[in-house]
Amino acid sequence: MIEVMVTIAIVAILASIAYPNYSDYVRRGNVQEAPGNLSSYRAQIEQYYQDHRTYVKADGTCGIDPPTATANFQYSCTPTSTGQGYSLAATGNTGTSVTGLKYMLDQKNQPSTTCSSCAWNFTGTQTKWIVRKP
Repeated sequence: MIEVMVTIAIVAILASIAYPNYSDYVRRGNVQEAPGNLSSYRAQIEQYYQDHRTYVKADGTCGIDPPTATANFQYSCTPTSTGQGYSLAATGNTGTSVTGLKYMLDQKNQPSTTCSSCAWNFTGTQTKWIVRKP
């Protein structure tokens, strides 16, 4: 009986170590989609600028529609008032492993990441894409 209790204790200790690492591993996998989609979207909107000399359509929205929302992220584009700049964003969906994360990219190709009560608990805006726990 004692051997079974010792075995259960060892398994519980191993599980308490493995689960947080596994959760972080899953989160890192889910995060990768945002920088990839934003980079691809940036290439498309830059091509639109080359063709039209502005980032916006006549209705004031970005020249290229944002990527379709996924299970993990919602995508958006906010043009500047002059039509000569933009801010792209990928915002983590509520209830997912990426809740609270927001990735941004602008016309200068400057990436940034913010965490609003996300699982990685960093503060402020980081001037790079954070794709793993700092």
